[in-house]
Amino acid sequence: MRYSILLLIIAVTAALAEQSPYEVFPPAEPPYHRVRYVASTIPGELIFAVNFTAWIPPGVTTLRGVIVHQHGCGEGSCKSGLTGAFDLHWQALAKKHDCVLLSPAYEQPDKANCQMWCDPRNGSDAAFRRALADLAAQSKHSELTSVPWALWGHSGGGHWAGGMLFLHPERVVAAWLRSGVPALQAADNKPKPYSIPDAALAVPIMCNLGTKEGVTVKDGRFAGVWLGVESYFTTMRAKGALVSVSVDPLTSHECGNQRYLAIPWLDVCLSARLPEKIGEPLRPMPTDDVWLAPLNGTVAVSAATFTGDRATSVWLPNQALAKAWMQYVNDTAIVDLTPPPAPTNLRVAGNELTWEAEADLESGLAGFIIERDGQPLAKVPEQGKNPFGRPLFQNLQYSDTPSQPLVRMQFTDDMAEAGKVHQYRIIAVNTVGLTSK
Repeated sequence: MRYSILLLIIAVTAALAEQSPYEVFPPAEPPYHRVRYVASTIPGELIFAVNFTAWIPPGVTTLRGVIVHQHGCGEGSCKSGLTGAFDLHWQALAKKHDCVLLSPAYEQPDKANCQMWCDPRNGSDAAFRRALADLAAQSKHSELTSVPWALWGHSGGGHWAGGMLFLHPERVVAAWLRSGVPALQAADNKPKPYSIPDAALAVPIMCNLGTKEGVTVKDGRFAGVWLGVESYFTTMRAKGALVSVSVDPLTSHECGNQRYLAIPWLDVCLSARLPEKIGEPLRPMPTDDVWLAPLNGTVAVSAATFTGDRATSVWLPNQALAKAWMQYVNDTAIVDLTPPPAPTNLRVAGNELTWEAEADLESGLAGFIIERDGQPLAKVPEQGKNPFGRPLFQNLQYSDTPSQPLVRMQFTDDMAEAGKVHQYRIIAVNTVGLTSK
């Protein structure tokens, strides 16, 4: 009887998902690639439809890894995953390391049980690996099926990324878990806990959450997040795991300014761990410049001078990241002294300007200054928006992805003088206000 009821639930959920497929926007044309799988009615397989969109850095000959940007639970967060691969800031990280930027979008109906995808044992692990194989064939990058993964996940995506780490520790470069961690202890109405393989202890992990998720604000919808993170951290760290905690002092469950620590942190991990040749094992994290901090503290010191309890200490890979971490947990205003890359390929057709630009790896892209005949003409956008943190050119959704429709790099000069030849320049501005050449 129970088996029949389970089959009925799976069938109904799958039917609902297929009745209202998520809008696929924007289109995936090279260097973007996309595969979509329909919901399955077979027990143990994924009961939701899912899109996987990948961005492959133009000109790369051999891919070295996959950076996964995984959205959280709920229909809104799931839909936000449709634009994750189009994020210029995350693309800058992927390009630096010759990696694919991959953004899944699970088509979870409203109020459906997201554990049916964010627990990878319920079919999303198999769907993910199937997508890598199909995207490898589509893009003609056969190495995509075997290269390592750097995992970023928000909320339910944090559960998923943490679960994938336990299932495939030999494939995971690092895992950033924002506002969600996998279960390690059995509890009523909770997912089956994971066992902790020894190989997972060598993988750098960052547990990131907002202070209003139970750290300083003890009530509200997300107040229980901290209890889960604290339990996960203390269990893993006691076993010697390379695990950290970074508390965002400004937010609750929204992602806020976490990318300004997440991207540099993943940059350090990718630089240290990606193998020189495809097929070789991941390299161990260096230990000669480790810094430590007390849990929920705000000051980190070198491991050689740390006098606290190492079994409960926050692990940081080097001095530069430790300084960024200290700034982040204070006010999230991480210092950046490097200007963004200059825009390229400026084109003028009549009074229509279009151009291309890459984001600053450290601080992303806030916008552009338009000059005409050597004089400032306009800003694009005129006023940056981001309800969750620093204003970004592509704006920002709740799960750290660009808003739809994607903002284009274009400007119309309505004040251009007819018959006169004008000279234009475009200057990029990053999110700390530094300008490009």
